[in-house]
Amino acid sequence: MGLEDQIRNRLEEALAPTELEVINESHRHAGHAGDDGSGESHWHLVIASPRFEGKSRIARHRAVHAALGPDIMGRIHALSMDLR
Repeated sequence: MGLEDQIRNRLEEALAPTELEVINESHRHAGHAGDDGSGESHWHLVIASPRFEGKSRIARHRAVHAALGPDIMGRIHALSMDLR
């Protein structure tokens, strides 16, 4: 299972999103700092989840990081998020 599927599975399990986009942007950073050559170093997430209601932006980001866990977060160089 590739990293994209792992990210998707963890987020679906933890956040029950009504919208989820997992976008690999690594190709846009080829040869730049943080590009480890894996093609799976830079990601953008779009997530809408009722579990974000009433939470601050920082709390939402922390929830995503917790859902992904240290094993996945340790493999990602850059992670941008649009959380609603």
